[in-house]
Amino acid sequence: MRKPMKKWLALSMTIALTGVLAGCGGNGEANTEVAGGKAPAAAPIKIVVGTGTQFPNVCFIDENGKLTGYDVELVREIDNRLEDYEFEFQTLEFTNLLLSLETNKIDMVAHEMEKNPEREAKYLFNKEPYSHWKNKVAVAKSNESVQSIDDLKGKKVLTTATSAQAIILEKYNKENDNAIDIVYQNGGANDTVQQVVSGRVEAFLSADFTLPLVDPSGDLKLVGPPLSQSNTLFMFRKDDPEQQKLADRVDEALKEIKADGTLKKLSEQWLGGDYTTSEVQ
Repeated sequence: MRKPMKKWLALSMTIALTGVLAGCGGNGEANTEVAGGKAPAAAPIKIVVGTGTQFPNVCFIDENGKLTGYDVELVREIDNRLEDYEFEFQTLEFTNLLLSLETNKIDMVAHEMEKNPEREAKYLFNKEPYSHWKNKVAVAKSNESVQSIDDLKGKKVLTTATSAQAIILEKYNKENDNAIDIVYQNGGANDTVQQVVSGRVEAFLSADFTLPLVDPSGDLKLVGPPLSQSNTLFMFRKDDPEQQKLADRVDEALKEIKADGTLKKLSEQWLGGDYTTSEVQ
């Protein structure tokens, strides 16, 4: 009785072992495509891009509820060209963008961010600019008393905290005994224009190409010489190898987008002209 039992056990173990080997591709055929073919492509790295919703034609919500604009569509174009990354947007108040970048809540800022020494000391910028602007004083069209920033002494000037324009005003005040009454706000472009037109504030600082976007009715004008001029770029965390790699890959895509004319087309579509070089047209 013992011999047949052993025989049966041996046969059972053989069948089981054969099944295990077959499941592991031991027959050389079951997993040919995986084991012998190309390794599956690595999943793209997800990048959270912080942007806003209050900048007409740059980053805003259109009548269909879609996030769009120059910066938004440019990032989508970059996304199409970088297979190793996948970009998604997170909309935030402008004043929260840089803090969110610092605290790793987002990986990149797309909001016409001007490069200046104050920001460059704390953050990483990519190298390829995608627009260029000049900051000037914006006042009501009927205002003849203000011709330069010096004429704003003792007057209220509207700005947004952490913006490039706020840095200009704060620097001026530091050098001129707080001569300007800086009013900080988080309102949208329409509210900014209305505050100047109504006389609640005297002025705000504006990039040349953005004034027609925030003031389509033409109630304001730019006066005086440029207070600054700068390239706009994307922003990343400083001293982070993965962020540096991302910035370099974004630059690679931007070079292609410039070379084939796509960047110029986006600028003309959303900004009303080609503002992609230092020679503003």
